[in-house]
Amino acid sequence: MKIKTCEKKEKGMADIVVDVSHEEFESAVGKAFMKNRGQITVPGFRRGKAPRKIIERMLGPTTFHADALEILFPDVVKFVEDESGLKLVGRPHVEDVDIREGDPGGADFMLSASVYPEVTLGEYKGLQVEKQDAKVPESEVDAEVASVRLRNAAMERVDRPAIDGDTVTIDFEGFLDGVPFDGGQGDDYELELGSNSFIPGFEEKLLGIAVGEERDIDLVFPEDYEESLAGRPVVFKVKANEIRERILPDLDDEFAKDVSEFDTFKEYKADIREKLEKARKETCDAAFENALMSKITESLEADVPEAMIDRQQEIATKNFLSRLSSHGIMPDQYLQMMNMTPEIFGDNMRRKAERQVKINLALDKIAELEGVEASAEDIDKEYENAAESYGMGIDELKQSAREEDLIAEIKARKALEIVIESASADEPEQAEKEKKAAEKKPAAKPRKPAAKKTAEKKPEPEGSEGAEE
Repeated sequence: MKIKTCEKKEKGMADIVVDVSHEEFESAVGKAFMKNRGQITVPGFRRGKAPRKIIERMLGPTTFHADALEILFPDVVKFVEDESGLKLVGRPHVEDVDIREGDPGGADFMLSASVYPEVTLGEYKGLQVEKQDAKVPESEVDAEVASVRLRNAAMERVDRPAIDGDTVTIDFEGFLDGVPFDGGQGDDYELELGSNSFIPGFEEKLLGIAVGEERDIDLVFPEDYEESLAGRPVVFKVKANEIRERILPDLDDEFAKDVSEFDTFKEYKADIREKLEKARKETCDAAFENALMSKITESLEADVPEAMIDRQQEIATKNFLSRLSSHGIMPDQYLQMMNMTPEIFGDNMRRKAERQVKINLALDKIAELEGVEASAEDIDKEYENAAESYGMGIDELKQSAREEDLIAEIKARKALEIVIESASADEPEQAEKEKKAAEKKPAAKPRKPAAKKTAEKKPEPEGSEGAEE
């Protein structure tokens, strides 16, 4: 084989023509013949015993060419990777193949290949970006304790009229123009007054209701509700079956023993602070790293091939859908909950993929400039960590994970450490000044808030504006 031409194009593409010699092509045709001869019946010969020339005379001289080209293609790709000096992204696309008849025979493979781009970076050391203080205020610790206290409260029946915070078990039925409407009924429904679970006004008009009491509640549905009910006056007929109040436990050592492994409330509260500070630090560190990489990618120059973005989008989408599945949520359900079309979701994931590709290119370039290497010890440690994370044996993991991918990950991590260690953070006061300065600029008029809806918290595509966020 030899490379006849290699021409770089825009968008990280290259047109390559590879000359496959007559001997190489004939060898591939021979392999194709051996692969297929058992499936061809030739009169006068037992199946699989007819000579190649007899079969080609009967079916045509190009009978085995298609399979021969498939056999040759992996060798052609490897030859291009080894001899062209180009780092290919994915597998090249075969635009055409010219099979030469006569002497000399052979074939020309005309390939269109995505090429790893040349990357130019600006400054990546000594950067200065905002970093939030990881200190957790006492109010957040108290709020977390209050949340745990609320979850561990006892519910007791009461004989008094309902007040805010009580849970009232009700039967209800909604009427529109005197006719029951779909979705407006419920039996023994447990409603916490003040939770804003129902449309505005419903819970407020249940305050003071007693067990066994029946009420007619006149309401108007919000304008942004579903079309058949939006802005329409309705009547809900409600009966209270039971009223329960929440009895909060005392915040003492017994409470700590009930909800944790600690013997004292002081120890329990200190543990909550430690966990909150750890989580806050991780969040602040991640935001700091994100801001640094945003600054670096702003100065990045590279002709990024679409194939790199396609691949990253495919990986990100697959990972996100896997997280959805782990939460028991189907893709269609997620789109409906987020009021998002498949096209908007795809666009968001595309933007995320484009940014991640730029980050990967930047870190790869930094690793090259800094002479970063992955030692044998680094690789072994990476295998150990990955095996533990996936619950697999190291030998099993080595069969499914490519070592070059692990090496790339190690180098990227070391490159990021170089960026972080050389960077400095804006003081919170400075960041606040910049924020106030930005707030002085004219802002868009805020939109009218939509009616409140309750839903279980759902996983979202990171960095996906339409899904957040």
